[in-house]
Amino acid sequence: MKKYPSVEAYLADVPPKDRAVLQKIRATVRSVVPDAEEKISYGIPAFIWHGNLVYYGAMKKHLSLFPGSKAVIKKFATELEPFDATSTGTIRFSADKPLSMTLVKKIVRARMRENRARAKPR
Repeated sequence: MKKYPSVEAYLADVPPKDRAVLQKIRATVRSVVPDAEEKISYGIPAFIWHGNLVYYGAMKKHLSLFPGSKAVIKKFATELEPFDATSTGTIRFSADKPLSMTLVKKIVRARMRENRARAKPR
């Protein structure tokens, strides 16, 4: 696996058509949670906000969004039906058939609620 020093370096290495979709996801997540930290984790871009929020990336044959939550994938199962979301933690899609940014926002907000709930003192 190639190591990237930054999200920008990762995105620069992605084919243009896929990069455009990933940049849209990045901007959408940033619009929902502007104070999230961005970094490369597990070799792909990640947003951190009170813990891991979401990861996204380009694989050989598809693009992926990793909400890191089976509950979130289950919650949006109906909206995810057109995509190959069969993996427990991965939503797979393509540049030709990308996720809607409205759905990305919903997923990010759901993950924020989960992270907030986990961060509350017990």
